Amino acid sequence: MEANISHKILICLGSSCHSRGNAENLKIIQDFLKERDIESRIDFRGHLCNELCNRGPVIEIDDSVFEEVTKSNLESILTNHFDKAACL
Repeated sequence: MEANISHKILICLGSSCHSRGNAENLKIIQDFLKERDIESRIDFRGHLCNELCNRGPVIEIDDSVFEEVTKSNLESILTNHFDKAACL
């Protein structure tokens, strides 16, 4: 990761995860990063299938994999991870 990048978020944009909610989760993550003005410190990118289709939508934050991510639990996942992150 680059020097000013302190965290990484990968969002699965494979057809299953995308249709099961990651299309909506993508916007939620973008808004979360923007609201906290931390976009420049997060390497946020999409990727194709990571073979967890039956447990999707899937999002990876740093070394943690989150399965069955929904609009209702995503805010909590992001808040818990980034509020505890010492580097932000």
